[in-house]
Amino acid sequence: MSLIRWQPKSEWMDLPSDLDRFFGDFGLDFWKSDTVWQPAVDIVETKNNFEVKAELPGLKKDDIKIQFEDGVLTLTGERKIEKEDKDKNFYRVERRYGKFQRCFSLPRNVKADEIKANYKDGILTVNIPKAEEAKAKEIEIK
Repeated sequence: MSLIRWQPKSEWMDLPSDLDRFFGDFGLDFWKSDTVWQPAVDIVETKNNFEVKAELPGLKKDDIKIQFEDGVLTLTGERKIEKEDKDKNFYRVERRYGKFQRCFSLPRNVKADEIKANYKDGILTVNIPKAEEAKAKEIEIK
């Protein structure tokens, strides 16, 4: 009997391809779906507000919807596919199209009525001001 040194990383390295083969047997291609895309988002907290930045290149302002309800900020939209041109032969198509939705839970201490959004050069910026935290009130005993 020969001993083989165990290498824990090697087992995990094959996991994505093993899962692709497994789901592929059922006709499911979760990992390489061309119909799903999610814009990259950064959320930063400062002393006075939260700032959400989303990369949405190629979208028009009217293609984006922002909602804030019950402490959840929701970004939805759609990147529409360009009109098909029968005179063009595509050699590679890597850009993704379709609808997206991103939801982010934020603390309750925000001023929902003062949320502002700006869209410039394919970047959506949402500023969410923080509300002053309720201060404890000292009650005098008489």
